Amino acid sequence: MPEDLGFTFIERNNEFQIFHHGKKATTLRGQKAADFRDEVESSDFAAQQQLMARLTGNYKHGNERQARNHPRNRRF
Repeated sequence: MPEDLGFTFIERNNEFQIFHHGKKATTLRGQKAADFRDEVESSDFAAQQQLMARLTGNYKHGNERQARNHPRNRRF
């Protein structure tokens, strides 16, 4: 089964609304909407989920391990 991150989207009047677990996360208009359409049409489900995660800012940034080891986050 493809990785489902909980993103969906709908297109209305040349705009794309992206939802994360049913709540609206962002709206794409203009050139961003056109780029999104092109990318979605040529991607599979998992790639679409990753794309929407990047566009909404809801993804891992790669520094989680560093943050875990920071002194203020260590437990005594």
